[in-house]
Order: sequence, then C-alpha cells, then structure tokens
Amino acid sequence: MKGWEITEQGVRVGGVQDEDSKSGIPFTRWPETILEDPSFLSSIREAKGESISEKERKDDFREKFKAQHRTADGHFVRSKAEMLIDNWLYMAEIVHAYERKLPVEEDVYCDFYIPTGKVYIEYWGYENDSKYLHRKAEKLSIYEKYGFGLIELYDKDVQNLDDVLPRMLLKYGVQSY
Repeated sequence: MKGWEITEQGVRVGGVQDEDSKSGIPFTRWPETILEDPSFLSSIREAKGESISEKERKDDFREKFKAQHRTADGHFVRSKAEMLIDNWLYMAEIVHAYERKLPVEEDVYCDFYIPTGKVYIEYWGYENDSKYLHRKAEKLSIYEKYGFGLIELYDKDVQNLDDVLPRMLLKYGVQSY
C-alpha cells in the first residue's frame, strides 16, 4: 500500500485523512497545533537522537535499569529474558524495534514492536514487586484504551519461545521463518 492512513490517535489530535486527487494515494493533513503537542515534540527529539532533560529523566524506569545486554542484532536490552526474545526475533528474521514509544499522549514505551503486524510485545518479569505491578496495570490499560495489539510474555514463555511465540505472532499475521 502506498501513502499514509490516519490512526485513531491521529484523529484525536486533529489529523484529517485525505487523498491525492490525481493518484488516489492517501495522506494525512495535520493542524498547526501538532507542532505544540508534547508527545509529538518528544518523538521528534527522540528521532533526532537528542537527549531528554534531567527533569524528564527523574524516576525513569529506563534510566534506573540500564540496557546492558547486547543482542545478536546490536540492540542493548535490560534483561537476559529480553535478550532471548530479541535474539529469537532476529533469528526468525522478524523486523522489530526495542523500547519504542507508543504513539499516544502518555509517556509509555513498549518492550518490542513488530511493524509487520502492528503488534507490541511486553515481557513481564517482576511479578513480585508492587510498584512494577502498578506500572504493568497502567500499561495494560493504555494498550486497551488505544486498541493496540499486544503479546504478553512471562518467564515460562521465554523458556519455550520456539513453541509459544510463532503461534502468538501468527494471530497478528506475522510469520516466522
């Protein structure tokens, strides 16, 4: 498919779906107010590789748990389980992103994003920590609120990725090779 189709989130921030009159290729028109949207500005800064301020960094989970484990495709991830997931995706030739910001107003990052199936993967590793469980509940409500496809992985799943992940991905039209 050529062109761009607007998402529900895009409509919420004032985007309008349009189509080129000659080619019929879809595109999105944005209001000027998008240039003041904090989520948009944050995404632009991130895409440009600009660092976030110390204020934004405060109490940031990603800052507290540094990504120290290097995967086969060069990503640095925060845990051995995430390393196994990333390596599995890489070996299965599935294009993926690690710690991608969700395209929402809230400041939320996924563990993995698979663009082919527009599906997110979350690995839930700290089930005994109340702060973590609160953060997990918040993230789950955001996934539900925006209708995002989500695959949830736990320790038992990571131990059986070859059996578990292909079936879960197939539900979103993503085939492993």
